[in-house]
Amino acid sequence: MYEEIISGLTSFIGKSPTAFHAVANLGAILRENGYQRLCEGEKWEIQPGGKYYVTRNDSSIIALNVGRELEDYCFKIAASHSDSPTFKIKENAEIQVKDKYMKLNTEGYGGMLCAAWFDRPLSVAGRVMVREGDRYAARLLRIDQDLLMIPSVAIHMNRQVNDGYAYNKQVDMLPLFGGSECRKGDFGKLIAKELDVEEEDIYGTDLYLYNRMGPSVWGANQEYISCPQLDDLQCAYTSLQGFLKGTDEAAVNVFACFDNEEVGSGTKQGAASTFLYDTLYRTNLSLKREEEDFYRAAAKGFLLSCDNAHAVHPNHKDKTDEGNCVYMNEGIVVKSHAGQKYTSDAVSIAVFRGICKEAGVPLQFFANRSDMAGGSTLGNIAMSQVSMNSVDIGLPQLAMHSSYETAGVKDSYYMIQAVERFFGSHAETLSVRSIP
Repeated sequence: MYEEIISGLTSFIGKSPTAFHAVANLGAILRENGYQRLCEGEKWEIQPGGKYYVTRNDSSIIALNVGRELEDYCFKIAASHSDSPTFKIKENAEIQVKDKYMKLNTEGYGGMLCAAWFDRPLSVAGRVMVREGDRYAARLLRIDQDLLMIPSVAIHMNRQVNDGYAYNKQVDMLPLFGGSECRKGDFGKLIAKELDVEEEDIYGTDLYLYNRMGPSVWGANQEYISCPQLDDLQCAYTSLQGFLKGTDEAAVNVFACFDNEEVGSGTKQGAASTFLYDTLYRTNLSLKREEEDFYRAAAKGFLLSCDNAHAVHPNHKDKTDEGNCVYMNEGIVVKSHAGQKYTSDAVSIAVFRGICKEAGVPLQFFANRSDMAGGSTLGNIAMSQVSMNSVDIGLPQLAMHSSYETAGVKDSYYMIQAVERFFGSHAETLSVRSIP
């Protein structure tokens, strides 16, 4: 049971080194399950009982499973994000060092743990814009070879490194690409060769470093999974699997995966954009429903904001709240925050607790220590565009924002079961009676 899920998860992550690849692979899974692609620049013809998906910027995706009994429907949404902290390759990337080395100029994307990027095989992946006649075509690039390395400085040259060191991304984090035979222009030639295009036909790139280390299932009882990008591709993959299994004829079920969560979501394809609102509004319009129906469907709707959570670290129990702390393989995490960094409240927690009880899924609760700042996620950002009841959930993991993260083998199964139950529940399950 767990083995099949973990195999599917690691295969998906292995083929998804960037948000562009993740969205392409999510789209492929949706097409395999009968979903039809929509384009934002074309007229939509959405029918009851139909299955559709739409992308924006090739790095965010929203899928729709439209019920057949929509007289009094609602939206049910599970949202995650497609991006992870990494290093973006700058436009003029090549830097020669005394004609002996060639390194690449990069900048940090998101808040990564820098130390985890040293001394391991890396490569390059992303999106390349290629001129084809009178138009530009987006091409996915994933160089499938050990191409780069960010070498550590030997301890003999930095004796204080183990006492704490502030990494300078412009100095310490630039990857080595080649030796004395390498010349400026070789990186561009490599990209052109990989895509089988002429170098002069490449007009733009969004390229990133990715970790080449494969996944590992380990532990005394094989209870842990480690691989890159568990935050948040673990939630993206498992919430999609639950979405595909759950159907409600009286709702429009929605799977969403947004880009740029790691840098604040404030892009045209991020959770703060109009992407979710536009998609839901156009769906209602295409179904030939009135504007009033849209606002009613949103008001009665519910969002699962799915983004991983911090498990208790075995060597640093003091980093987590004494009572509201979580462990791997112990179930889905509900995240709460008095300052509203998370959307969970009494209403949404009650609804999700009921869903998990019906699904037979264990639940855990997380809150930050009151004297430590925590992270944030996409739930409250997305809800600034389309407001509805929402709960922030995730799967417990260690080493968040490392280039190689760790989670529990059982928890992916728990997420699929809970999300399937959420999407398969009738709308009445989500209803809440307000205070009179």
